[in-house]
Order: sequence, then C-alpha cells, then structure tokens
Amino acid sequence: MSDTDAENRRPLKSRSLAWVRSLAVTLAGRGFTPNQISLAGIGFALIGFAMLYGAGRWPAGWIFLIPAAVCVQLRLLCNLLDGLVAVECGKKEKGGDLFNEVPDRVEDTLFLVGAGYAAGHLQLGWLCAVLAVFTAYVRAIGASFGQGQDFGGPCAKQQRMFLLTVGLVVAPFLEFSSIGFNVIGWTLGAIAVGTAITAALRLRRIYMKMP
Repeated sequence: MSDTDAENRRPLKSRSLAWVRSLAVTLAGRGFTPNQISLAGIGFALIGFAMLYGAGRWPAGWIFLIPAAVCVQLRLLCNLLDGLVAVECGKKEKGGDLFNEVPDRVEDTLFLVGAGYAAGHLQLGWLCAVLAVFTAYVRAIGASFGQGQDFGGPCAKQQRMFLLTVGLVVAPFLEFSSIGFNVIGWTLGAIAVGTAITAALRLRRIYMKMP
C-alpha cells in the first residue's frame, strides 16, 4: 500500500469497503497525513507489545491477550489508511515509501517478539520476526530487479497478523485453562513455517523471471 505508487500497493479487498474509505476521507479532512497514520501504527504495536509482555510475566496476564489482538487489527487499519489518505485523498508526502515500509518492519517485530514473551518461547518469537523481515527483504529484491512488488503468500503480512489475532483471541479460553494448551506457541510455529515457505516461493518466482 505504497503512498507514492498506486500500482505497487498490496492487493486488499478491505480497501474498497465504504466505511474504510469514509474514515480515510474524514482523517484527511481533519489534517492527518499518511506519515502520521503510519507512525500511529507503531504506537498501537508498542501498546500491543507491552500487553503481550505482561501476559507472559504476570499471573493474570491472560486478560491482556484480547486487547493485544485489537492492537494488531488497529495496526493493520493504520497500514490500510495511510495508503488511502495518500493516494485516494491526494495527500502524498515526501518520504512516503520510507514511512510505509519501515513502520511495517518495526510493527511485525514488536508483535511477534511480544507473542514470544506471551507464549514463553522468546526464541520462536524472534525467529518469526526475522523471517517476516526477510520475506519483506525478498520482496524488495524482486522490485529492485524490475519485477514489481510480490505480495504473494501463503503467509504474507496480512495472513501472519490474521493467525496471530486468532491465536490471541483463542488463547485465553485454552492456554490458561485446565487444558494448558500453548495456543500462542503453536500459532507462532505456524507463522514461522508459513513465512519461511512464503520467502522461498518469492525467491523462486524471482529466479524464474530472471534472464
């Protein structure tokens, strides 16, 4: 969802939803810029990280998991709105691509490492974060070769955050019950495998297009 080149934006059906477009117009009308909205996403990610960290450290920390899931979705909403305000509302800014990409990497890291704390498997959280950044790096390599932006999955950003959201919502009902099933840990495992496959498939597509 680059705010400088509409043709290189992540394909999202939610971008055409009436309420989303109306919210973008409202934000633009009140003077909010795409870069400010991008930075707001980091703010939600920081709050989410704090909640996930607390969930892994405090006896009643499970109460923070669903609010953390809400922060994941608010982060994605910011990621959606910055491009809409920039392109559809005609408020592109200097450094738009930079503000579009860098916050995404920071937000992915905060949520995935935070989930590692919540699950009690910090190394797994860091593995997911590294793989997420690597997948974005592979996408950037393809674009630098003139092949365009490859947002293909099966576990791109939207899918990773969907899995994390589901895991955080389900976890309070299982993870801290008598069942004791580590929902967040298994969710991170699925994200790690899916993200590694995504990176491998993107690399393969880059290779296949090369002369």
